[in-house]
Amino acid sequence: MRILFVGDIVGRSGRAAVLERLPGLISEWKLDLVVINGENAAGGFGITEAIYQDLLDAGADAVTLGNHAWDQREALVFIERAPRLIRPLNYPAGTPGRGAAMIEAKNGARVLVINAMGRIFMDPLDDPFAAIERELAVCALKSAADAIVIDFHCEATSEKQAMGYFVDGRASLVVGTHTHAPTADHRILPAGTAFISDVGMTGDFESVIGMNRDEPVSRFLRRIPSSKFEPALGPATLCAVAVETDDATGLATRIGAVRLGGKLEQARPSFWN
Repeated sequence: MRILFVGDIVGRSGRAAVLERLPGLISEWKLDLVVINGENAAGGFGITEAIYQDLLDAGADAVTLGNHAWDQREALVFIERAPRLIRPLNYPAGTPGRGAAMIEAKNGARVLVINAMGRIFMDPLDDPFAAIERELAVCALKSAADAIVIDFHCEATSEKQAMGYFVDGRASLVVGTHTHAPTADHRILPAGTAFISDVGMTGDFESVIGMNRDEPVSRFLRRIPSSKFEPALGPATLCAVAVETDDATGLATRIGAVRLGGKLEQARPSFWN
């Protein structure tokens, strides 16, 4: 199976990059599954139903969220009728939506997509390790799902790496999101799970984590806000990770970085070119 996970879309620039490039990538790389983190897609904060639908129309099979899941208040309502929109699994019981979903891939395969949020330097939600353990116990790789993709949305690299090893051999891919800066540690862990600490953002990198740089710099210098954060609107880099899995085991066989457009050095998975 060929999987593409696209990193955190930030604002209009990031959305434009996905809508422009994703249909062509699906065709060129014969992608079976596309998962996108969309928690910053609406002006840098949250997601709307219209944007969610645009991403599906462009070819996304699932859209994950994070700590900005509810910044657009409409998300609390429309998530109930959006079966492929997945918020962090470890929100308290009774939170709208779902933290995991069984997605039918483009090739007909069953893929469990899980979204969880870390707790180090983040909101103190329920234990993400225990929440994911419960999910994997009832939906194991190959017996119940052909592939399992986990978006672990958190601040600390250590927490992301710990999660990778915690599920190694039980998930196809663990992707770190949230910090918006792509790391260079993409690899396949010893028991066969593909991993990257942070896939990076899909947005304008001439910015401070996707925001127009003037206000963040001012706040660091003066320690007081002078205006609200606004997404940078220059050309975006689409950051993603490409993974190929073994149909017999559901585990990863290859992983590669993707960086297309914008300011960063370009990268494509050599095994799909």
